[in-house]
Amino acid sequence: MRALILLLCLTGMARADGERAGNFDYYVLALSWSPNWCKLEGDARGSPQCDRDFGWVLHGLWPQYEDGWPAYCPTTERAPTRRMTAAQADLFGDGGAAWYQWRKHGVCSGLAPEAYYDLARDAYAAVERPEVLRKIDRTFSIPATVIEDAFLQANPGWTADMVTVTCTSGHIQEARICLTKELEPRPCAPDVRRDCRLDDALLEPVRAE
Repeated sequence: MRALILLLCLTGMARADGERAGNFDYYVLALSWSPNWCKLEGDARGSPQCDRDFGWVLHGLWPQYEDGWPAYCPTTERAPTRRMTAAQADLFGDGGAAWYQWRKHGVCSGLAPEAYYDLARDAYAAVERPEVLRKIDRTFSIPATVIEDAFLQANPGWTADMVTVTCTSGHIQEARICLTKELEPRPCAPDVRRDCRLDDALLEPVRAE
């Protein structure tokens, strides 16, 4: 048991459930490429998100530590209403996703649900999404670095350590952008900088609504 405790102290905890709300260092804005998510998961779930012409949707705005992240923090804030989460479908792709992101991550922001969703919209709006990706009309196989380069080109002043692109099942999964609490771009901590290295990652085209 002592050896296990020592190992955890040396390696650090990747995630800390139940931490104090509002006690974090920065945000990760996670953007999911909706056509890929629908191809891999959403269609099988019958998600209404997959009937829309979404490109990048907000997976979440996540409070982050310099090492690890909090989740499921205790809060005295009232949970968002169904109407409130449904109103976030244009941002998260689905009201259910907005609810889940509040329950897991939003509670750790120290904000009320309405303020958290407003901040998430502000963060999403502050990032220029590469328009060229919406113009593809078939499945492309591209290096994942091309996606990162597209974000850097669309957002002058960013550096490569401020954004990371992830993959899953051979597909582009997400673009994760690191932001200060004031929503200014900042370098990601080492545990977030896990760039996909695939040279042939798949990118599905935006679907017709």
